[in-house]
Amino acid sequence: MHGSGTRVKPALARGSGQHLLLVVHEPGVAEILSTTLELAGYRTTLVGTGGEALERLAEQRFDLTVVDTSLPDMASMSRERPVVAHRPPALLLTESDSDSLDALAPELGPGKRDYVTKPFRVAEVLARVQVLLRNAHPEHPQEGALGYHDLVLDDTLRVARRGTRTLDLTPAEYRLLRHLLLNAHRVLSKEQIGRHVWDDHRGDNSIEQLISRLRRKVDRDAPGLIHTRRGFGYWFGHAKVER
Repeated sequence: MHGSGTRVKPALARGSGQHLLLVVHEPGVAEILSTTLELAGYRTTLVGTGGEALERLAEQRFDLTVVDTSLPDMASMSRERPVVAHRPPALLLTESDSDSLDALAPELGPGKRDYVTKPFRVAEVLARVQVLLRNAHPEHPQEGALGYHDLVLDDTLRVARRGTRTLDLTPAEYRLLRHLLLNAHRVLSKEQIGRHVWDDHRGDNSIEQLISRLRRKVDRDAPGLIHTRRGFGYWFGHAKVER
């Protein structure tokens, strides 16, 4: 008989390239979290103190922070802190219960917040990260798709859309757009783009032509997302973000 006594494990929650800031000072925990989250489809930046975390938050935008509340400098984080314009949702790793949430990590995440108690299960961390991201950005695509504001890439169907408009992309254009999106707000050189799109570096103007074709399709009748940094390469995102 099929299925008798057999339990199928549910699939682990996965990300779609969101950038997470991990604030963990224990090397073992840091390694487990960073490895697991990157394998699950997230990009991660790891720091070991609350002070470093505040500096990173002041310098760039993250989609979510994962904070170990046993940081050695947690109590002193409110002194001489840099200005943080964007405060992402926070998942707290704590030995406390939910009644203590309001007193924990006030500078790292005053908005959406959740917690897991230590020792934690990886599956629970992944599930709570996904819920926090979904609640913080309900307009963004969920599992199975990549997105940036009104641009959506469906990796299952290999289809890209900007708003209500479907983009007619070649395979090379789709690979390039996906690579740019996953590295949003980061300048990519021609060498990096060539190796990703064609597995080699092309010294002719193939990349310029590919970028030009993709830009005409993506940025037609909409604010530009694909930009040139002369002498350095190309970057993806809204122009209001300073390079």
